[in-house]
Amino acid sequence: MSVPVLNHDRLFRLVGTFHAAYARCIDDEGGTAWPEFFDEECLYLVTTEDNHRAGMSAGLIYAEGRGMLKDRITALKEANIYEQHGYRHLLGQPSIGVVKGDVIPVETSFLVARIMRTGETSIFATGRYLDQFVMGGDRLLLRERRVVCDSKQIDTLLALPL
Repeated sequence: MSVPVLNHDRLFRLVGTFHAAYARCIDDEGGTAWPEFFDEECLYLVTTEDNHRAGMSAGLIYAEGRGMLKDRITALKEANIYEQHGYRHLLGQPSIGVVKGDVIPVETSFLVARIMRTGETSIFATGRYLDQFVMGGDRLLLRERRVVCDSKQIDTLLALPL
């Protein structure tokens, strides 16, 4: 299957709409619907720039398939105990690569701030999303999201998705 003919402007708007909804889902809604942003067969990986550059496939978070993503959210809501906090995603302008077959490659920089219940705000993570989107009807779905963090040090509160 190949991607329907989409001009660059339309594709750029679709990616922007996707990113806005994705960030809102995590930041404002606690991530409950997060798995729905992914294709049924998908990969979600959080790694460091060093590991990515070295071609290491293991990650700090590694999930294959929407079922694993749903399990992660269920565990966050029911099993994990952590100090109340929230996130705010700030996303850069996406760079859309060359579409091959049904896969739309996109790279987007991100900065995620963490806001503690006390109001203290700190930079939680910076990096880039290396995405492979596919069309799911009239919207984009992630077939793969590699979250490549700039820092070698990842906070132990990496609970909600980035």
